Amino acid sequence: MQEFFDLNYWKNVFTSSPTRKRLTENFLSLSVLQVLNYLLPLITLPYLVRVLGPEKFGLVAFAQAFIMYLVILTDYGFNLSATREISINRESKEKVSEIFSSVIAVKFFLGILSFIILAMILVFIPKFGNDWLIYIFTFGMVLGNILFPVWFFQGMERMKYITILNIVAKGIFTFCIFIFIRKMADYLYVPLINSMGFIVAGGLSFGIASKDFGIKFRIPSIQAIKHQLREGWHIFISTAAISLYTTSNAFILGIFTNNTIVGYYSAAEKLIRAVQGLLAPVSQTVYPYITKLVTESRERALNFIRKLVKLAATSTFIISLLIFILAAPIINIVLGSQYQRSIIVLRILAFLPFIIGLSNIFGIQTMLTFNLKRAFSNILISAGVLNITLALILSPLYQHIGVSIAALTTEIFVTLSTFFYLKKKRIEIFRGKLN
Repeated sequence: MQEFFDLNYWKNVFTSSPTRKRLTENFLSLSVLQVLNYLLPLITLPYLVRVLGPEKFGLVAFAQAFIMYLVILTDYGFNLSATREISINRESKEKVSEIFSSVIAVKFFLGILSFIILAMILVFIPKFGNDWLIYIFTFGMVLGNILFPVWFFQGMERMKYITILNIVAKGIFTFCIFIFIRKMADYLYVPLINSMGFIVAGGLSFGIASKDFGIKFRIPSIQAIKHQLREGWHIFISTAAISLYTTSNAFILGIFTNNTIVGYYSAAEKLIRAVQGLLAPVSQTVYPYITKLVTESRERALNFIRKLVKLAATSTFIISLLIFILAAPIINIVLGSQYQRSIIVLRILAFLPFIIGLSNIFGIQTMLTFNLKRAFSNILISAGVLNITLALILSPLYQHIGVSIAALTTEIFVTLSTFFYLKKKRIEIFRGKLN
């Protein structure tokens, strides 16, 4: 534990070799991105929740929660599986081009399937059809997600491109929100502006991949497509399961209650997710590094994870404690007096950054890199079923409070399950031993 507080140790971790210098560059790039992801919502969110009011803000949040299912479908786990393949083969330009082409081809096919699903829902389900335009505008998030190969830049460990392109997307969104959203009736433009930002960033990313990395798109073989589908399957199932206890809460709440209640829950949840986003630079930076490290020395990889978990646990616990204590003034200052019912939501969800910070290390950074994908998928599927069950029971009874309890309970389940599974496999993170 003493070395955890030793500044020289962390200096050596990030500066003692070219690889670790690249880690530092990637970490700083992603840190800039996450600071912007944190600050820009804090700029636009107080404005939006006041202009739109809880009802229209809730409708926008409900549409985004639904469209996120389609985003997950088009992602198909490639943000981890393709990242891993790009990372391993990044010295071969021909192989990288093959991986890039096959992944993009699959994502475009899944995008077409997603639009067909959306069209059928809008036609046959009145709750969605009555506000069909907002769902069409929100669908632009799917297009932007297809075009933006985050997995490619992560695999190449060139996170600065992710930073630059996301700044473009967030910048467009932030600027346009203050220009075009002036009254409640302008709520339709919020998802349209959001989608435009991601589509522009996605288009630019294709140009960068081609010009700076020499990527040439080619029609992929059936074998290459099957390979990518097979590699991403377990992660896709895991990601889909995660959505059952993340985006599904706002969606289920909207089915059983109304847009106003969704607004109370979603506003507080967005604050938590913004804080949670501060963890992403560490996660995205170290994942390809740990993946490569495991192939060289499982002992060294585990030792690195051991240091990481101590850092994450300490920092996120302090952040979560502060959110819990300061929940009321945070809601009053950021969201305003209309959102007093969001205070209890923020208090219930306050410790999610701490809990999810640990589960990210136990699950993604350890179980996936140690090739325990199937077990990780099973844990997340179980968590998804647990969350859906709790949300279906609690949301009609306790509304926004009920789904908040469901979310907290589920995240605790994931963290404990991943920890005890690693212990069962004799991967002792806290003792730093691998048997």
